[in-house]
Amino acid sequence: MPTDVILAENFLFSVGIHGETPMGSERMEMRKRQMSVQQESMVGGTALPQQEPNQNQNQNQRGNNACCFCWCCCCSCSWNEEREERNRQASHDVKAEGTADCEDSPPPTLEEVRSWAQSFDHLMSCPAGRVAFRMFLRTEFSEENMLFWLACEEFTKETNKTAIEEKARVIYEDYISILSPKEVSLDSRVREVINKNMLEPSSQTFDDAQVQIYTLMQRDSYPRYMNSPAYKNLLNSLTEQAPES
Repeated sequence: MPTDVILAENFLFSVGIHGETPMGSERMEMRKRQMSVQQESMVGGTALPQQEPNQNQNQNQRGNNACCFCWCCCCSCSWNEEREERNRQASHDVKAEGTADCEDSPPPTLEEVRSWAQSFDHLMSCPAGRVAFRMFLRTEFSEENMLFWLACEEFTKETNKTAIEEKARVIYEDYISILSPKEVSLDSRVREVINKNMLEPSSQTFDDAQVQIYTLMQRDSYPRYMNSPAYKNLLNSLTEQAPES
């Protein structure tokens, strides 16, 4: 406790006992003592504030590095950063490969658009057909079905074991996990197969799921697209542009 505070407490204590208040010279003497103590504390305590920033800095450093000694994922250890970088790269590769056909396809010809009405296979084998169908699925809030199918198409071509494991995890988290906003609709049997396959991922991990989503689009979305204004307007537009034979 500072000396000036002790003096003040002693003074108040003496007042409380004797019921008296210092008069004249006593008050001045106490005032001088308080000023003297304050000056001494100012002179003698200048070294302490200079040490506080270093102490705080050391504490901050210890606080920042403390997490590096634990196993949890909240720290910024080098191994954790490398793992996150691999995950981001795998996710980027899957998304880039899965949308390549949709982004870079040329405009469809009249013959191609007419062939789409012949079968769903004709539509899906045409890059421009996948683009048009994907845009339609987006209006129905089911674009994830096409995205999942495209991701699986590229995934089956992968041969590197490490890349297969990383991309399988990304596809699972993006389209299979019940926590994903892009979860596709699969029955319990197919989900069970996928969960078993994920123990040792291979290029065939999602084969059953891909077939089921393909069938779902063929039976459900494809007929609606053929009867939609989007398809009819595209067909009419190309028909008007075609030269008369």
